[in-house]
Amino acid sequence: MSGIRMHSRSLVALVASLAAFTAWGATIEILNTDSPGVGFNDKTAAAPVGGNEGSTLGEQRMNVYKKVASVWGQQLPEGPVIQISANWPALDCNSSQAVLGQAGAVTSWHDFPNAPKTGTWYPAALANTLAQVDLDDGAKPEISSSFNVNLGKANCLEGTPWYLGLDGNAPAGSIDFAVVLTHEVGHGLGFATPTNGSTGLQPRDTDGKRYPTVWESMMFDNTAGKTWLEMTAAERRTSAINPRGLVWTGPKVVADMPSVLKKGTPMLTVKSKKFPDVAGVYLVGPAEFGPPLSGTALKGGMARVIDQADGATGLACDPLSSANASLVAGKVALLDRGTCNFSVKVKNAQDAGAIGVIVVNNVAGGPPGSLPGSDDTVVIPSVMITQADGATLKTVLTGSLLSTDKITAVMGIDKTRYAGADAAGRVMLFTPNPFQGGSSVSHWDTSASRNLLMEPAINDDLPTFKVSAPKDLTLELLKDIGW
Repeated sequence: MSGIRMHSRSLVALVASLAAFTAWGATIEILNTDSPGVGFNDKTAAAPVGGNEGSTLGEQRMNVYKKVASVWGQQLPEGPVIQISANWPALDCNSSQAVLGQAGAVTSWHDFPNAPKTGTWYPAALANTLAQVDLDDGAKPEISSSFNVNLGKANCLEGTPWYLGLDGNAPAGSIDFAVVLTHEVGHGLGFATPTNGSTGLQPRDTDGKRYPTVWESMMFDNTAGKTWLEMTAAERRTSAINPRGLVWTGPKVVADMPSVLKKGTPMLTVKSKKFPDVAGVYLVGPAEFGPPLSGTALKGGMARVIDQADGATGLACDPLSSANASLVAGKVALLDRGTCNFSVKVKNAQDAGAIGVIVVNNVAGGPPGSLPGSDDTVVIPSVMITQADGATLKTVLTGSLLSTDKITAVMGIDKTRYAGADAAGRVMLFTPNPFQGGSSVSHWDTSASRNLLMEPAINDDLPTFKVSAPKDLTLELLKDIGW
């Protein structure tokens, strides 16, 4: 048996205890690698919460892990025991953001007994299940996982603690550990490709030879017209930063996608006979506030907000000047991200008479999944476009042409397309530009609606313990790779 490749994770030497859960399908063992008094071994008293009857903080953490192990075990076929090492270190965090957790396959294998494809890497848990034998004779766990022990404390999203209930009713201002854990175990089972998106290089065996991963034949780039399996390393590197251009072609995901995603892809179409260089369809992130985009498109001329001393920046964080308001009135306003909340900008443009708003991102990359904010007094639609697309529009909306009917913005939804899928019904992978280590490629795109478990950020509306259609597509992708 050949082809073991170690991932970059290290395991804590101390194994304090082991918990096992046997479902009707797979058996999953949880290896507690925390030191005494830490993480799962924390003896701090805790009151029961949301169906979790543990009497200590550590016991409640383990109860959630057992429940998640049960959920996944019931979905997976029978095979050798899947061991998951688990601990609670202090992961990176500060007052405004935090790494919640991380997990991945400890090893990968190729050319093992019963491998569906030769010369192809498979994550350890899947490889063992296909081979019906533990390929390393139990020398290493199949998955390693870690979760942030400091979450909610000072300088680590203070006031935003873990919710350890099992009922999916995490109160506002907390983070549901069950959902985060279900996501991370999904990565460990194979919802990730070890192919390096930042370099395009395939994983190397101990003999120095590189092999593709099982993902690569099902990752198709709509711009290049190729799968990652057909690409060079340089082409894969380019594909990994092709926003909303990389899709999953696995048959199970394609077949079940219509039962999960909603129809209606947010779109911005710019029309102009006089300025054909700016005409076309723009990728957008719709706002979470104000009226949603609809099949009845909003149409209007465009006007650029310029209300700053430098004469070039339009943040709209303050009420627009009378001169700028006269240009914006009756138009779709183009303004810049930064300094204040999105809802403040849109409300100021609305008060100046704008019928819609396009926010230009202030950092490079693809559009966001949504434009966050809240204001019940906003009654006009708004979207965000990329920094690059904003620069294109600004090349025309300048000088004496700050407001014009010769460029028409059409804001609405394409009711023929599913949100998060391309025109052919293939779900998009997350490929922002610039590349985001740990997030790019190995997640669904943030444009998906309904929100999916394996997006790069955990959304508040995710159903607890749901991993398959019609609620989610995680299990469908895992089945595509061989589960």
